[in-house]
Amino acid sequence: MRSPTRKQAALVAGTLLASFTIAAQAVGVPGGGGDDAPQDPGPDMAGVRAALTEATELGAPGAMARYDGPDGALSEVVGEREAGSGLPMDTDAQFRIGSVTKSFSAVVLLQLIGEGAAGLDDPVNDHLPGLLPDDRITLRHVLNHRSGLWDYSNDMFTQTVPGFEAVRNEVYPLQDLVGLSTAEPLTVEPGSAYAYSNANFVVVGLLVEHLTGQSLAEAYQERIIGPLDLAGTAYVHPENTMPGEHIDGHLTPDEAGQPLVDSTEQTASWAQSAGAMISTPGDLNRFTSGLLGGELLAPEQLDVMLEVMPTDDTGTRHYGLGLRRYDLSCETSVFGHTGTVQGYYTYAFTTEDGEESLAATANTSNNGVVNTALGETLEAAFCGAEAPAAPEVAERNAEPNAEPNAEENPEENARFVPLAEPDLPAEQQRN
Repeated sequence: MRSPTRKQAALVAGTLLASFTIAAQAVGVPGGGGDDAPQDPGPDMAGVRAALTEATELGAPGAMARYDGPDGALSEVVGEREAGSGLPMDTDAQFRIGSVTKSFSAVVLLQLIGEGAAGLDDPVNDHLPGLLPDDRITLRHVLNHRSGLWDYSNDMFTQTVPGFEAVRNEVYPLQDLVGLSTAEPLTVEPGSAYAYSNANFVVVGLLVEHLTGQSLAEAYQERIIGPLDLAGTAYVHPENTMPGEHIDGHLTPDEAGQPLVDSTEQTASWAQSAGAMISTPGDLNRFTSGLLGGELLAPEQLDVMLEVMPTDDTGTRHYGLGLRRYDLSCETSVFGHTGTVQGYYTYAFTTEDGEESLAATANTSNNGVVNTALGETLEAAFCGAEAPAAPEVAERNAEPNAEPNAEENPEENARFVPLAEPDLPAEQQRN
């Protein structure tokens, strides 16, 4: 059963805009409401900006966020789109969204299931004979990370920058990535436990191509990008550049004090259907709001996508089928996905009715405290200015810093509580 959604009260444009700095961008004009309307504090954009500022102080050249609600859109930008350039971040520009791609891939496969092309509990090997070493692994298992497939990216990125440079311009067949995974034993019995793995959504990509007879780019375009008019969103693989105005990516080396590595140009072929898409904050909000608003999936498929299970022992973090749920301090649950790819962190979440959405990004990776700070935009945006301060909840809902040195530097990492899975393995999750 879905939890109740928050009602929107009117926002007075002058009062709201008075709290913004000159760098804030306001899109749309909040309207007025009756005296009897419940008083919702609305998004705390000053709090959003504070989180973005913290992300830049901790090492990101820039950070930005866009909130979309019933009364319009509000944006905040801090820092630079390219380190040292003086060019400001731009919420109309493209960036690499990493594992938010998983939600796009899940939607396409669930659409196909709804059309009768496959069954959610079909073994993967029924559709792709011999692909996986265990016939018990189903479509459901790869969508909810319960297949036990080894995450091949653990081996690729044991050293962050050398690992990235080794794959930056590589183009992998999807089957080869699966082969890297199946060369290792299963990590859990199929269906028995949650174990996040990029290999799962590489399998989803193969299923999409097999069931549609299309490339991934064609399937995303026909089934999601076109219908929602996501003009800034694309699956550009195997190209290593972004076609439009974009935010540069900056990879943090493992060695303290070393300069950031420009990671903008890359094929992201190691990720593909698990993490190779590009988008903009406005498009991501349109996608998450459209998804939860019922524009992409039939009710049966949307309901099953939202059937989440805990991913840790906090009781606030859950995973469904290619979709995360975070439970915030104000008793609001938000749905979406996080994204980590070399040079970029992303959060893209919406309320259960799809009426309020936030997309935030910082243009660095391999710096877990930046990721934690960026995650604090969720509390500010969805709980509002009048929400009680709850930094411990914000930290629980931020993506974890899985740095090997996290426990070796307890004072430096005191704010951060590593509780759940990263989108990339330990070395890359400093990204």
